[in-house]
Amino acid sequence: MSLSRPSPAGRIALIAVAGLLLGLAVHVVTLLTLPRLATEDVYDRYAGMAPVNGVALVAATAPGSEPIPSLDPNFAVALCRFDLGNGPIRITVPVSPHYTSLALYSRRGTPFYALNDRAAGRRLIEFTLMTQAQRAALATSEDETSADNLFVVAPVATGIAVFRALAVEPGAMATIRAGLAEAKCAAPPPSAVAPAPTPPPGVRPRSLPIEPPP
Repeated sequence: MSLSRPSPAGRIALIAVAGLLLGLAVHVVTLLTLPRLATEDVYDRYAGMAPVNGVALVAATAPGSEPIPSLDPNFAVALCRFDLGNGPIRITVPVSPHYTSLALYSRRGTPFYALNDRAAGRRLIEFTLMTQAQRAALATSEDETSADNLFVVAPVATGIAVFRALAVEPGAMATIRAGLAEAKCAAPPPSAVAPAPTPPPGVRPRSLPIEPPP
């Protein structure tokens, strides 16, 4: 018994059904994938590269395969995924001979603070990063915004800190990377973030100045 070939109209119908099924499959896969993609923000994307409240150097890779977009091959780069949920953190970055900078980003990649060695005017870029609530809980003093005791208020509790140091020639890169590896992103000493003393009954505490993000 031979099977008859479908007529042209039948072939068109089969193609239409196959196209409909393929479109339905793509739609289902898209619906299942979108929630996962929506949670893969910058903070999650670099989870395998940098620990929480710890610094990791970004490995040098071939052009076009950089883990971070628009990396300049003349810069050594390190990352810190900060989390202020358990309290402020102290960020320290040794200054290289030529140029060093840092930038802070929200977990969605929005920048909210930047500083370089020229602006810091020191051989070490150093500050305490905290939320506004944590800043308001600190004791007041006259030198809370001095170079030795700089407080930076973050508009978010989690995000990314990116440190960069310039190597003026390829032969200097190993030395620059070694210096940048000494950067720190960890909980500060308890004395650096002492809570404000409780005022006597009937005495209102003095309000604290809050540094707004630039």
